[in-house]
Parts: sequence; structure tokens; C-alpha cells
Amino acid sequence: MSRRATRTRPPAAATPATRPLRLLPQEQLEQRFAQALAAGDGLSGAHCIHEQWMRGQFAQLIERDLERLWSRAAASIPEWLPMRYVEWLPVAYEVAERLRARCRGRSNLYLVLLDFSDRRRGPFGVYVGMSGYAPAVRFDQHKAGIRAAGSVLKRGLEVLTGPTLHLQHIERTEAVQFEADLAAGLADAGLLVEGGH
Repeated sequence: MSRRATRTRPPAAATPATRPLRLLPQEQLEQRFAQALAAGDGLSGAHCIHEQWMRGQFAQLIERDLERLWSRAAASIPEWLPMRYVEWLPVAYEVAERLRARCRGRSNLYLVLLDFSDRRRGPFGVYVGMSGYAPAVRFDQHKAGIRAAGSVLKRGLEVLTGPTLHLQHIERTEAVQFEADLAAGLADAGLLVEGGH
């Protein structure tokens, strides 16, 4: 691979919270997304969409780009990219980023997107949880009725992995406190929050 081609892709270890493309001008960001689509590069495309999201791009454009990326590069899209547009995703990143673990452990914080389209405050809410299982595994348990929170069993759509990537494998005592802090912070930001006890 040429040196130039290497520089067009964010580092594999770059997390969405670091926003590796934040300094790119809009035109270059759009070009990079087009290149990612052409190459079937889900990781690069995900970072491009994520940056557009954080910049407050129109919902219809993000939804269009999500659909295009999922149809062309589904196998290589990182789990932290949501499958649908969520207006308050930047807020979730901002609130979660305030929490910094001091100790490593076995607990993981996770967020689940909830379908509240039948409520006035909708269309989405969020469930805040903590588990010794990986977030995707715990979500599957909820949906299977295993120690399930009713809101996730009934309304759970997908795990929102990105905002809590840095809150994985932390010490249980911290995780318990962070679960409550994250739920309170998201509620204070105006989100409809379940869980977080």
C-alpha cells in the first residue's frame, strides 16, 4: 500500500470519541467518505459518518450515508457505529466522556437505544446498564428475557457502543457509581433514560 493511501485511513485503534477526522475540511471529509464507499471500507466510512454526526450534519444526510455504508461495507463496519440516526448521540459522547475509570476490572457500562416512538418525548430513549458481560452479549440476554430490564426487552433496538468504549473492563465499585452518574447526566441533558440504578 502506498504511503498516501495509508494516510487516508484513520488508525485502526482510533476511537470515535477521539474524532480522528475532526480537523478535515468538509470537502475532504466528503471525498474520504466517497473513497471509503468505493473501497468497501467500513471503518473509514464509519469515522466519516461519525464526524458528520458530531458536526451536526442534517439527519437526512446522515441517514442516507448510513444506508449507503451498510449496503456497501456491512462486514467491516465497527460495532460502535449505530445503525440509525440518533439526534442526541453527540450529547451521549459528551456526558460519557466526563467519566474516567481509575482501575481495571471486569465490569462494563453500556447504553441501549430504546424505541419510544409511541411517546411524546420520543422517538428514542436510552437504557444505561452495567454488566460483567460484553455489551452486545448483555443486550442479547435482555432480548432473550434473561435478567431482562422490561424497557430493553420491550423497546431495545441496539447497543450504542461508541460513547462507553472507554468504560469497559473497569472495577465494579467505579462501574456502579458511573452507571448512576451516566444515567443522571443523560437525564439532565434532556434524554429519556431508563436503568442506571
